Amino acid sequence: MMFGPRPSLLLTGLLLVGMFCRPAQAVPIPVRMVVVASFNTGDDSDEGPGEFHLWVKREHLDEAIPVRGALHPVRRNKQGLYGIVPGNAGHMVNADGEALTAFVLDPRYDFRHTYWLFTGISGVDPKVGTVGTAAWASFVINGDELRELDDREIPRGWSSGLFAIGSDRPDRLPSDPKHFGSASTPDVLSMVYALNPGLTRWAYDLTKRVALPDTPALAAERAGWTGFPAAQQPPIVILGDTLGSVRYWHGVMRTRWAEGWASLWTHGRGRFAMSNMESQTYMDTMYVLARQGLVDLNRVMVLRTASNFTEPLPGQSPVASVGDEGPGQDEAYESNYRAGAPVVHEILAHWARYASHVPQAE
Repeated sequence: MMFGPRPSLLLTGLLLVGMFCRPAQAVPIPVRMVVVASFNTGDDSDEGPGEFHLWVKREHLDEAIPVRGALHPVRRNKQGLYGIVPGNAGHMVNADGEALTAFVLDPRYDFRHTYWLFTGISGVDPKVGTVGTAAWASFVINGDELRELDDREIPRGWSSGLFAIGSDRPDRLPSDPKHFGSASTPDVLSMVYALNPGLTRWAYDLTKRVALPDTPALAAERAGWTGFPAAQQPPIVILGDTLGSVRYWHGVMRTRWAEGWASLWTHGRGRFAMSNMESQTYMDTMYVLARQGLVDLNRVMVLRTASNFTEPLPGQSPVASVGDEGPGQDEAYESNYRAGAPVVHEILAHWARYASHVPQAE
């Protein structure tokens, strides 16, 4: 009669074999710095158009890393800088949040002490700056969730047909936050994202004297902005907030709305400077990830650079200038890199200091 091992001993043996044969779980790589660009066409290293190629080329982001759930690979250099362009492949805003989440959820990486630099080109308010201007944001304002009436039907005396859900007219915060679900006050609604003010000011102080690109063509265009001193000056680095909206808006009246919308949701502390289509999506995604302990919001920075104005030259029709980013796109890409690179280099060069200590303005 043949006798085999008892089942319990056989099972124990198989488990032990499995334990010793199973590959060890890799320790997640601590990521030091990520630059997030909003779009890029063609190959990452192509000269244009796009917000990513200068970072790829000049920072030698040569290694491409596929990420499950993201349409575009992440890129990395030997100094520990990562770069991602979530809105590539023609999907723009719709893919921004999903690709960013896929990257953060990748088990190969640890983002709990990562610094984030969200970059991109924008429309600039001519009251605040000119084409080529670079603005570090203290606030990101959400311009998507709102009530809207056609401007041809708005009551007399209203500034626009755009106003807060839960409010009964423009320029007022919601009187009943229950319209947003479980929020108890307007301040906890996801309409404004306050960034670390000390870090923002530190980044500004580090870069405020950076020389930004300028051209004779832009100088000639600036001359037409009579009555707008900031628009007539050469581009510089400033402090200014960004308003993100999937709607691509343009014109004098919409610029006045954006100024009021930013002031309303920041209780007068914010100043609208830059318009764009994706910063609100990025910040909403980051807030969700932060609530799960995956990222640190105190290490998030937002830098926008102007490729065009949010309204037409005085006396011109907005139809003639809506979407006209060509004259300043290249300068905005260059400004973006010039203003952002010193911050990236400082953090990576002195990682022993900044790994556990978030820099603050003195």
